[in-house]
Amino acid sequence: MNAPAYIGRFAPTPSGYLHFGSLVAALASYLDARAAGGRWLLRMEDLDPPREVPGAQDAILSTLDSYGLQWDGELVRQSQRHAEYQALVERLLQQGLAYACTCSRKQLEGCHGIYPGTCRDAGHSPQNAAIRLRVPNLSYAFSDRVQGEYRQHLGREVGDFVIRRRDGFYAYQLAVVLDDAWQGMTDVVRGADLLDSTPRQLYLQELLGLAQPRYLHVPLIIQPDGHKLGKAYRSPPLPTDRAAPLLVRALHALGQEPPGELERARPPELLAWAVRHWDVGRIPRCRTLAEAQLR
Repeated sequence: MNAPAYIGRFAPTPSGYLHFGSLVAALASYLDARAAGGRWLLRMEDLDPPREVPGAQDAILSTLDSYGLQWDGELVRQSQRHAEYQALVERLLQQGLAYACTCSRKQLEGCHGIYPGTCRDAGHSPQNAAIRLRVPNLSYAFSDRVQGEYRQHLGREVGDFVIRRRDGFYAYQLAVVLDDAWQGMTDVVRGADLLDSTPRQLYLQELLGLAQPRYLHVPLIIQPDGHKLGKAYRSPPLPTDRAAPLLVRALHALGQEPPGELERARPPELLAWAVRHWDVGRIPRCRTLAEAQLR
């Protein structure tokens, strides 16, 4: 049987505009797909309306277009898939694989992000409660194409995790697994800040009988104070009039070696060169890169 064709994706969150860290992740996923002759899809992860910045979705699409990052097929919005998420939550509850949790943030202070199982056997109503997935007392590991082997013990290092929040919004871990499978993702290329989310997703994939994609986590671009480039820290949005020099800078962050004259090229020409010369083996084998050290 032939292996499935490559299908990758970029999945921005519209809680702000794209910044340089977003560009590095988007470019890596785009180049990995195109170099393999595969499809590159775009999915808007608009799961959290209270945090969404008005106009961010349109700005993200416009920025990708101005940087020459053209996606295949129709844009998918997670906000249009609530029925599928809810059906899965109800199924997991009925099977006893998930349960309602009424713990407040204050109650969980001091747990260091590891849920202690307070509500596991409490039998709370799912109304006005978060829904948590029961995790096994097992370790899950995978081989990342850049970061190497990564292992995490779900019981000791994570605990039962939320799949639907108390306010009714669906959690990233649930939606990303369901949507990656629904869209037929063979490869997931994203930032290393999501490396520790992957074992939870592996468990969900196993639980639901879904195929496991290959993973590639690129280094996270950090600021001088150690914070990642991101919307929460007001990282500057990508200017639409500096696409070529910023694409070249992103290529350097990914360990590629574009010739200097490409800074004066149009994005399509620059990206064509980058696809032809894409080399995953050159991506730095680290989880973070200081923005100040990039050329």
